[in-house]
Amino acid sequence: MSKLKKRPPIVIGWREWIELPNLGIPRVKAKIDTGARSSSIHALDIKLSESAGKTFVDFRVHPLQRNAHETVRCRAEVLEYRLIRSSSGHAQKRPVIVTDIRVLGETWPIELTLANRDEMGFRMLLGREAIRKRFMVDCGKSFYGGQPPRKKKTKT
Repeated sequence: MSKLKKRPPIVIGWREWIELPNLGIPRVKAKIDTGARSSSIHALDIKLSESAGKTFVDFRVHPLQRNAHETVRCRAEVLEYRLIRSSSGHAQKRPVIVTDIRVLGETWPIELTLANRDEMGFRMLLGREAIRKRFMVDCGKSFYGGQPPRKKKTKT
């Protein structure tokens, strides 16, 4: 019997462009935060509703930093509510959804909390539960998956 070789871990940077295909978000810059257990995305206008005995959440996302014009409207089933404690010690009850994430060609489901992250430097945090046993983080490098093409400024 031959021993199966274990795949070497995929390396990602401390920040990466990721996709959330189920939510219709083609790209959002995420900080990979091994100090945070949960993953979180900046969500606005969070509205809960009931349908067929299930709770759903409708919300908007501005996926690009410093760009309030590009907006994606999202809807997902609420998995649960979770009390999340920020690094400053403030606790907040947040809705949690499950959605697929795509990073460096890999796609898998993650739990994602919805929160207002306006004051934070990144629209999304990718916590350690989402990357466990999938990636190794190179804290000295960013964007192993590359950067999206920049739009050229047009002169008017």
